[in-house]
Amino acid sequence: MEGLNGWLYESFNHDFAIRRFCSARVELEQGELGDAMNNDIEPFCPDDEISTPHLAASEVDDFVDSFINMDYDVDDDGDGDDKDDRNSKKQQNFHHFQDKIEAFSIVNDDSLMIEGDELEMSSSCEDLGANEMVPSIEEASHGVDQGLHLVHLLLACAEAVGCRDIHLATSMLSQIGASATPLGDSLQRVSYCFATGLKSRLSLLQNVNGNGTIANCAIDVPMIAREEKMEAFQLLYQTTPYIAFGFMAANEAICQAAQGKGSLHIIDLGMKHTLQWPSLIRALASRPEGPPTLRITALTSDEDLVELEASMKSLVEDASSLGIAMEFHMISEPVTPSLLTRENLNLREGESLYINSVMHLHKYVKESRGSLKAILQAIKKLGPALLTMVEQDANHNGPFFLGRFLESLHYYSAIFDSLEASLPRHSPQRMKIERLHFAEEIRNIVAYEGTDRMERHERADQWRRQLGRAGFQVMGLKCLSQARMMLSVYGCDGYTLGSEKGCLLLGWKGRPLMLASAWQLHNASSAY
Repeated sequence: MEGLNGWLYESFNHDFAIRRFCSARVELEQGELGDAMNNDIEPFCPDDEISTPHLAASEVDDFVDSFINMDYDVDDDGDGDDKDDRNSKKQQNFHHFQDKIEAFSIVNDDSLMIEGDELEMSSSCEDLGANEMVPSIEEASHGVDQGLHLVHLLLACAEAVGCRDIHLATSMLSQIGASATPLGDSLQRVSYCFATGLKSRLSLLQNVNGNGTIANCAIDVPMIAREEKMEAFQLLYQTTPYIAFGFMAANEAICQAAQGKGSLHIIDLGMKHTLQWPSLIRALASRPEGPPTLRITALTSDEDLVELEASMKSLVEDASSLGIAMEFHMISEPVTPSLLTRENLNLREGESLYINSVMHLHKYVKESRGSLKAILQAIKKLGPALLTMVEQDANHNGPFFLGRFLESLHYYSAIFDSLEASLPRHSPQRMKIERLHFAEEIRNIVAYEGTDRMERHERADQWRRQLGRAGFQVMGLKCLSQARMMLSVYGCDGYTLGSEKGCLLLGWKGRPLMLASAWQLHNASSAY
């Protein structure tokens, strides 16, 4: 292990040391940072003296260790004030490692950045000596674990892709293909998904015109039918707590805020299924004060609405059998500020309004954040009693490709590790979840830029900042005990719960993966 860490430390420092300082590039980056600040982005801010990151061996050790041992301790007593020191140290070291790479990138990064259809030109990694970054498979076999070698290859390949060195990146992808497989252990499987994402990004690079624009092209990846995507999502819901956790937390928050209210109207942003609502209907039907009337309005851009309409019709019938008068309405349009008006949503006097977003708001996080800001302002104008939000707790929206790649590799490695502990390797359900759901997310994060990159996940503190600026305040969730009970059903010890400043966090071995939160308008607490 000591030899492995020494090699990794040497590789990273060699790779960054061979980069060349470019004054024109720095001027360009400074201009981008100025634009970012004007558009409400909070970018990394490099120190004036940064030229080459000097990572201590212990920092690299912690990063490598994060792929070997994902065990973290987590505070789940609900107050979030006494987090374990070991957990904090591991998290800080990983993010410090990533931040150094991001900060260095701001000054010297030659990575690919596409804004709309524009593509920056950059130097060849081969010219910079990146061929020496990773040893061959034969060299790696002498004392270097194959799984960790895959991580090294992926990072080196990502660097080559960022430098637009197609020849070197293609060569590394061939080496990765010798070990990565969708049927192997968790690291081999997640490596396969990331290699597919890098291959897709290379396909885009090969269609760059001389002026830096991208020619109209389609990535050579088989299209996944809507039915297959929905099947994978339902399997994920049935076999892991990641989706059920969000549904449970959002429904509990709605029930708390709806106490004493006789008429409820829920606006579901980006609705594609009805999996969340049966448990809410049962909870409302058993209220001591009696069931309320309920309206659910689905905002969906899904083109195939037949199945969704049939599911909602069945749900209305079930609600009626429990004594709840329920209406269902569907608006088949993308969620935009102009759609979010009282007239378009047919809001009625006397209704208590709830906005529900499960893994949807991140799709409005763009480079300038203006899109998200406009959506949140439109929601605020509706005067909802509550906004429930469930999101992936990850920083997959960094402005620089390599840092985003590192964070997403760490995040999805934890996801795939949890699937390894829950489902057999040859489980058809597991293969569908990985191939049809998570692999698609990974490919979008790794391969695309501009408006095509939709999976712009952010961490809880960033959401707290954005929602706070939009005029919302967090309403602390009071369902930790219910969440613990829900996790016990899955019979797997690796899932962990935590609470941070009112947000509920679900993780794997202490690494936060999902966040659930509820928000009300500032100065609206007197209504509850």
